Amino acid sequence: MKKLIIAQNIEKEQIEHIQQAAPGWEVITGKEPEHWENHLEDAEIIAGWKRSMEGKTLGSPAALRWIQTWSAGVDSLPLKEMESQDILVTSANGVHAYPISETIFAMMLGLTRKIHTYVKNQEQKEWAHSGLKLEIHEKTIGIIGVGAIGKETAKIAKAFGMRVLGVRHSGKEAEYVDEMFKTEQLHDVLPQCDYVVNTVPLTSETRGMFGQTEFQLMKESAFLINIGRGKTIKEQDLIKALESGSIAGAGLDVFVHEPLEKDSPLWKMENVIITPHTAGSTEFYNKRVIEDIFIPNLKEYISGNQPPVNLVDYQKGY
Repeated sequence: MKKLIIAQNIEKEQIEHIQQAAPGWEVITGKEPEHWENHLEDAEIIAGWKRSMEGKTLGSPAALRWIQTWSAGVDSLPLKEMESQDILVTSANGVHAYPISETIFAMMLGLTRKIHTYVKNQEQKEWAHSGLKLEIHEKTIGIIGVGAIGKETAKIAKAFGMRVLGVRHSGKEAEYVDEMFKTEQLHDVLPQCDYVVNTVPLTSETRGMFGQTEFQLMKESAFLINIGRGKTIKEQDLIKALESGSIAGAGLDVFVHEPLEKDSPLWKMENVIITPHTAGSTEFYNKRVIEDIFIPNLKEYISGNQPPVNLVDYQKGY
């Protein structure tokens, strides 16, 4: 009997739907290793890959043929080894579009309307205006990486009457984006933006794509929002830009080192909002991964086809 591991705690109804999609397969579920560690060498499909699985599934004559990740990013996976064994990888890209776009605007609105400042004032019982003056309406937003999250962010931006500029590798137009640019045109986009939203995955091309030059190109009144990957930004350059006033502020969910070091200057900056890589958290996470991605992919895989949803391109790295 073929085996399928789902290394997550999922609902009984979700397990039943998976079993219906894969009749005759043994379905092993559970987040803790004791549920699946003795099945790794026999499992053809693993959903919810964990680093501890590597020893028994890669570099040996294991049965593994397809991995469904439980995250959108795949930069932490041993992609070279997986590619060498012709293992298919599909990501959870798209699951986060609603919660992360909400976090993006929570940060943008918080910085614009000084909500984070007022929360601190509240803690001190301080009744202060704190220099509030900015509006978000009719400003320009630059979305760097127009995938599922970027598209949803562009859609919301239109409700505020914003001008939306997009940057994506292909330069292909997208709904709600007023003007699209290719990645190599980033420097043309940055000076125009009141808000720069970074949603790009971490690849060899995007590593350190935001540094001193990019921050100097941004308006001094502009805010940076990073919900992509920490290593796409040169963090020390960002700290200098925030300290010097080269940019107005930042909303940061991801960092070069996580957890963020306790001695990082970012913690105490008045113009920074920090969240602990939680922008994608949602009550509907498992439901969306299973119903929107995994089960459609599973049906195609069992029919002898490649899983079509979020299939990772090893050459691109995502």
